[in-house]
Amino acid sequence: DDPSRAMSTFEQKIAELEAEYARTQKNKATEGHLGLIKAKLAKLRREQEAAQSKGGGGGGEGFDVKKVGDTRVGLVGFPSVGKSTLLTTLTGTKSEAAAYEFTTLTAIPGTLRYRGARIQVLDLPGIIEGAATGKGRGRQVISAARTCDLIMIVLDAAKPVTHKFLIERELLNFGIRLNEDPPQVTIKRKDKGGVDIQELVPQTKGLTKEIATRILKEYKLSTVTVTLREDCTIDRFIDAVDGKRTYIPALYVMNKIDQLTIEELDIIDQMPNYVPISSRDQWNIDELMEAIWTRCNMLRIYTKPKGQIPDYEEPVVLHATNPTVEQFCNRLHKGQRLATPSPAGALARASAASSSSLAARRNYASLQVRLGLGIFGSTSAAKSRQGPRSLGRRHHPDCEEGVRRNPDSCSWREYIIRMTRAREK
Repeated sequence: DDPSRAMSTFEQKIAELEAEYARTQKNKATEGHLGLIKAKLAKLRREQEAAQSKGGGGGGEGFDVKKVGDTRVGLVGFPSVGKSTLLTTLTGTKSEAAAYEFTTLTAIPGTLRYRGARIQVLDLPGIIEGAATGKGRGRQVISAARTCDLIMIVLDAAKPVTHKFLIERELLNFGIRLNEDPPQVTIKRKDKGGVDIQELVPQTKGLTKEIATRILKEYKLSTVTVTLREDCTIDRFIDAVDGKRTYIPALYVMNKIDQLTIEELDIIDQMPNYVPISSRDQWNIDELMEAIWTRCNMLRIYTKPKGQIPDYEEPVVLHATNPTVEQFCNRLHKGQRLATPSPAGALARASAASSSSLAARRNYASLQVRLGLGIFGSTSAAKSRQGPRSLGRRHHPDCEEGVRRNPDSCSWREYIIRMTRAREK
């Protein structure tokens, strides 16, 4: 079959379903019909994505960037919102920036070092409306964003807030769910017995057994046991049935706030999960780095060689969600985060020479590393006088001493006012 003809068929069916959904009245009587339309749309988009990936449209030269460091952050946004300038400000990596759109055509990686962690930052090309369907290499850009542990949506604070909703819609259509937890819905296949739905929580958001059964049959699931452990919406139930969803935390970066008034800043202050910055003037960059660290949810482990003091210079950094001893040992054996000061030289050599089997890693961890004696988190390390210097909040090197931000004494709004007055002087 002709791939272009197949793509046009998918787009035509999706457009027809979207038009039907738009002209259908929204009320309790039509909830089941609307839910079925949503299920059909989700299934068609998944089939379209699979067909495009099979045809070679999923990858792309310049987007296959090797994942290095402790975590990965992607910069997503429309063209000319300051992503390249922000990458240079955060990591020092030179990414071409100009006054015209689509300056960046490939994924540009950089490394941000903060609190002992190496955070890989990807500057992705600007996306346009319709990116989820492949316009403007949008599928390659969003596919690269899908591999990130945190998505930073960079917005121009001087432009309409509708840009935020357009980007969210493109990511939503591609199967990315921002700032959401996976639905607590369990679906198990069985040999016979039809559809059995068990509600452990009362369903008050429109999902009924009849609607759930129709959605399951749309996905050709006729003999399953479904367990609902949350008050689930129809959309989240479709996500659970589809199973092709990626849940990624997001941070909204409002750039170019130097062009706004204080009154306009007060308006955008009502937006959740956002940080106002000016990457050109390096305003509020310290707050942005702290927000990145918080949203990535990282855990620092300070190793203690036998007979030596704990090493506070090079912590082992893991994700705080379900960390395992195996992940910790893999980091040591790969040599990514193993500090090699002179007292611990023997420890480094032993790590490099030890076996890669799981039993050897566990023995090595139990004999050479005292996790219980190490210091976890920034609070304990900050209390000890031997903590790393990176624990302190970084200040901009070009700021005057009198206008440096102290988070305990002023808000970011007062900080921006001081910076503006200092620049005017």
